Amino acid sequence: MTTFNIFLGLIIIVAFLLVLVIMVQNPKGGGLSSSFGGSGTQQLGGVQKTTDFLDKSTWILATLLLALILLSNVTISGGAADNSKLLDGDQQQTTQPVDTDTPATDPATNDDSDTNN
Repeated sequence: MTTFNIFLGLIIIVAFLLVLVIMVQNPKGGGLSSSFGGSGTQQLGGVQKTTDFLDKSTWILATLLLALILLSNVTISGGAADNSKLLDGDQQQTTQPVDTDTPATDPATNDDSDTNN
């Protein structure tokens, strides 16, 4: 298993967790905490801190996702130099020299006008 595959697995897990955390939040500020009771500043069971936890976890997961993507890019660029050399070699093999000594025949300019006379 290569390091890129490990980073790819971690990126998928973090992205899934980030989607879950964002879906739990309410865009109007209610979210999970509003389903447990009123909107007073002092609530039972520390439900007010639920929005703080969701907000902090969103920022942490987003930062972790960005860091994992950047680190996975570093692992890709190590092998990219070898691939570009291979691609350049394939391009040089496919180009063939053009022979300018022999005239090219164009079927549109073929002189079969003898059948009209």
